[in-house]
Amino acid sequence: MKLNNIKKIGVILRPSTPELKEMFEHIKKLFNGYDIEVSIDDISANMIAIKGESFEDLCESCNLLISVGGDGTLLSVVRRSFAYKMPILGVHAGKLGFLADLNISDLDEFIPKLISGKYNIDARAMLEAHITTKKGSTRVIAFNDIVLSRPSISKMIHLEMRVDGRAFNTYFGDGVIISTPTGSTAYNLSAGGPVVFPFTKVFVLTPISPHSLTQRPVVLPRHFEMEVCTLEENALAIVDGQDTHAFSVGDTITIKLAKEEAYLVHKESYNYFDVLKEKLGWGD
Repeated sequence: MKLNNIKKIGVILRPSTPELKEMFEHIKKLFNGYDIEVSIDDISANMIAIKGESFEDLCESCNLLISVGGDGTLLSVVRRSFAYKMPILGVHAGKLGFLADLNISDLDEFIPKLISGKYNIDARAMLEAHITTKKGSTRVIAFNDIVLSRPSISKMIHLEMRVDGRAFNTYFGDGVIISTPTGSTAYNLSAGGPVVFPFTKVFVLTPISPHSLTQRPVVLPRHFEMEVCTLEENALAIVDGQDTHAFSVGDTITIKLAKEEAYLVHKESYNYFDVLKEKLGWGD
């Protein structure tokens, strides 16, 4: 997949960071120098006191979105733009992230390569879930993970899981993380789950502080669908750490890999294992 004839890009800034105005103006100047129009979403625009467009209009009119901030900002942009199949370039404003690997000083050199096609676009798996309660069904999309958690720290959660309609396991503990390969280096890693190469088409199920030490992380192929219900107490489904949905006894959640994928733009020299070494200190 390559971008053809880039005419317009949209920029989204990390919320509550008005000091990013200077960075936006620099990005705009650089792209304008190649006759590429630059616009900004209205929330970011209000933050830095300029005029912007709605996020939906950006997705419909732009060839590329640029997320300026950190991995959390990029994660939000991916989820919000998912229905539009937008390629996204992450520019980090701070430390190198797992997802946003360019800094502002890289853009002078990278933009000509972007225009000439000298870059890579990664296809990343997404999770799709349907939360069905007495009030109806809600569809959610996750880039990193969906965490099924207890609503109160004083109680454990009891979850029953079925895979492709067959009984799979029950979990009694603090919760369960269902992670994409991209999200395997997030909460999943902290909970003892495996690091999964981000371009594989699998998802990971990792128990959080299980009551039984025999409960271990499991990697499942993309064609499986998981169904989850809580057996005793109310529970929470936390999507990418950003949205929370309550569910209770009698409600169900089905989770699978989405048919469509997210698209991240990277330098040709981007190497996932180099990022792992830097972020996790491997080889030190």
